[in-house]
Amino acid sequence: MTPTAARAEPRPKILIYGENYAPEMIGVGRFTGEIGSYLSELGYRVVAVTAPPHYPGWRVIPPFHAWRYASEVRDGVKVLRCPIALRTEMRGVWRLIAPLSFAVTSAPVALWQIIRFRPDIVLCVEPTLFVAPVGLVGRFFGARALLHVQDLEIDAAFAVGHLKGGLLKRLIFGVESGLLRRFDGLITISGQMRKRLIAKGVAADRIGIVRNWVDLAKIKPLDGTNSFRSELGLGAADFVVLYAGNVGAKQALEVVLDAARRLSGKPHVHFVIAGDGPEKQRLQRDYGDLRSVHFLPLQPEARLCELLNLADLHVLPQSQGAADLVLPSKLGGMLASGKPVLVTADRGTELYEVLEGTCILVPAGDSAAMATEIDHLVSENAHPALGDGRRLAGLFARDSCLDQFRAYLDPPKA
Repeated sequence: MTPTAARAEPRPKILIYGENYAPEMIGVGRFTGEIGSYLSELGYRVVAVTAPPHYPGWRVIPPFHAWRYASEVRDGVKVLRCPIALRTEMRGVWRLIAPLSFAVTSAPVALWQIIRFRPDIVLCVEPTLFVAPVGLVGRFFGARALLHVQDLEIDAAFAVGHLKGGLLKRLIFGVESGLLRRFDGLITISGQMRKRLIAKGVAADRIGIVRNWVDLAKIKPLDGTNSFRSELGLGAADFVVLYAGNVGAKQALEVVLDAARRLSGKPHVHFVIAGDGPEKQRLQRDYGDLRSVHFLPLQPEARLCELLNLADLHVLPQSQGAADLVLPSKLGGMLASGKPVLVTADRGTELYEVLEGTCILVPAGDSAAMATEIDHLVSENAHPALGDGRRLAGLFARDSCLDQFRAYLDPPKA
């Protein structure tokens, strides 16, 4: 259906309520922003209540302000920005304070939009689940309440050590289960996350799956010279191992950098970490002695395809404790670039099952195994585990995934 034809039909009004939104370039904000603009293009009336853009660096960049309310129109969506409390070191209890502060400052704005705008659908986005109580109020005004689960943030917080304690865990999980079961429907991004939601008490027939997507027309293999190589002082013969994305605890980038240390005797093997996040300064300090390691800032959209084509090998590490709690959104772009991909994934996880036969797979946390596989690929210029990543990227094609998402917004058939 074309956007023009879609506008001829009555479309629901939608309130999107979540902490992250465009113009954040990676993570939840990127995908939620694309959902908003896609629905607006199809003729939906969309309002988004969100925070100022702050991810992945956990700092707000001008002209946005962390402690001001603001509004704008972005790609046809009315975007209402609400304050959020941030600090440079976003660890421990601050991983709760930040989303809680947004939930508090945004609650009156979201409530007013529910009363005044009268949305047909309130689409909450996790993270953060702190917005769920206010989002569920929409049901009392005739709206369907849906939850887009991008990240099982509570499970992940305990898995990586941001939260600790058995009693606290039981208490928070009980509250979480109660909230999840009150939504009319949930959309998540992987089969394993769906299983975990079922285990938390959500009926299986109320959970859909839409994978995070990649625009295959924008991210594709490139031929010719790469400007990033000259900027980094690298030659065509240098082998580049690239990680591009958030630099946080769940990404377990120590595994990649420990592999770099093991391969430091191979001067033509270079590791590039491109992105931002709360762990970046610490990693720069701890691994700053390695001449083979290069750090780049988060790159603008216009250079993303070229950045991904810098790689001779993409690496996708993740914390062993966070396995199956989130399906990394950067995976689609890595595959779409057509370059080889090495992933830390244990047998039995969904990531392992999806990527087996296409990517090089090593156990989570095993830097020695990672170094061995990189060395093999460098030496042989081939690897028996590698398949057609571009073909597999078709599972994450933007248009089909967004159309699946839109279908879940339609009222259930009687």
